[in-house]
Amino acid sequence: MAALLAAVAGLPAAAKDTRLLVLGDSLTSGWGLASRDAFPAQLERALHAAGREDVRVIASGVAGDTSAGGRARLAWSLADRPDAAIVELGANDGLRGIDPASTYDNLDAILTDLKRRGIPVLLAGMYAPPNLGREYGEAFNGIYPRLAERHGVGLYPFFLDGVAVEPGLNQADGIHPNADGVAVIVERILPYVMRVLP
Repeated sequence: MAALLAAVAGLPAAAKDTRLLVLGDSLTSGWGLASRDAFPAQLERALHAAGREDVRVIASGVAGDTSAGGRARLAWSLADRPDAAIVELGANDGLRGIDPASTYDNLDAILTDLKRRGIPVLLAGMYAPPNLGREYGEAFNGIYPRLAERHGVGLYPFFLDGVAVEPGLNQADGIHPNADGVAVIVERILPYVMRVLP
């Protein structure tokens, strides 16, 4: 018995998973895609390929969700006790012309809660649709840099960078990325994600 205990004590501790929450909308839920092609699955594979085999991505994207919806379900999304989080919300706020002050307040509350829990965050920015006018666009687009500075979190300025308005990288609706578009997003955002991971 003593020899067995000594042998067990000499074994290295089992590696602990690093849990990365992706709190978002249809852009991260993989609307119109097979689950293996969605952002969480592609990101997890990219992280493993980059040497972070310990990372498990927790998919918490809900199609159609606004910043208010994300705020309402945050406590539920934290049930898996994530070690870090990506917050990708606001695209539907912009599409619906929701007051940018309301979007700011909702994202501010989410970031405040995550900060209180000691969870490092990467905030993924979004741009307002151009048809809503310059004044709305300036107010909306300024939300993400202001929040990142206020909370001291990482900022990926535009989640759809390199993919928006590229027909070959989007589904037929011209809004949601296809599998190749998601791959571009993952490639571009990966360095930012690596910096926020514990």
